[in-house]
This record gives sequence, structure tokens and C-alpha cells, in this order.
Amino acid sequence: MRLFYHPQGRLRLEKEDRCWLDVRPVWASPLSYPGRYLALLDSKDKEILMVEDPSTLPQETREILLNELDRRYLSARVKSIIKVSTEFGSTYWKVSTDKGEKEFITQSLQENAQWMGPRQLLLIDVDGNRFEISDTDLLDERSQQLLSATV
Repeated sequence: MRLFYHPQGRLRLEKEDRCWLDVRPVWASPLSYPGRYLALLDSKDKEILMVEDPSTLPQETREILLNELDRRYLSARVKSIIKVSTEFGSTYWKVSTDKGEKEFITQSLQENAQWMGPRQLLLIDVDGNRFEISDTDLLDERSQQLLSATV
């Protein structure tokens, strides 16, 4: 398998005697198996192949994939919750993160607010971006109140 950019910014994949233009890597099971099961999709979102353990790939290939995944998935750590409201099944968040203030929307908190441990919460917005609260006990009192009233 060979991954490369051609033209600039467009990821291509060559495998055996085939070539795919405009390839996108996506995590197949990011919550259950973080860092494992990376799917490579074609331009029609059809799976080309599944990489069970990306850490076994050559360094250059891994760097390309990690770069693409960083562009695809925003991952930020929530420091505080500024505002949260729910309307018609959607939850609107305004938070302070390690990457600045962010506003995002989550749908169906039962599916998109995942408890990763007793105090660790992962919020996934409608675009697939991830916002992590590593320890709810470390949030300020107002943020904890807003969170407990929402999830």
C-alpha cells in the first residue's frame, strides 16, 4: 500500500494494481477501540480497506494518515462550559477549550455524549468533532451545574 498526495492536498492510494483518487481515512470504532481500526474510504464513502493497527504502518504512511485525521477530527479538551441549551433534541454548547472558545451542536446526547470513565466525558458534535472533559470534578462549579442539568 502506498499513500501520497497528487495533486497537492488530494490523498491517493495505490495498492497492488489499483489506484484510488481522493481517499479519506476515518476511525471505524473510535470509542471502543481508540487508535485502532482505521478505514480508508473512496470518494463515494465506500471502504477500500481496513487497517487494524495503524501503528504497524511505515512511518511516512502513518504521518500522512495522522495529518489527514487531524484535519478531519477536531479534538479539544473542555476547560469550562460557558453556556448550554437544548432545543428540539439538539444541544447547543459554548465552551472554553485548550484551543480557545468553541460553539458546537450535539444531537441525541444518549449517542453523542459518551462516558469514558466515571468522570471522563466525550462529546461528539454533528460534524464528528470531539470535545473531551477529562475529569468533570475539575470543572468549575457553574460548569458542573450546567453539565449535570444537561447529561
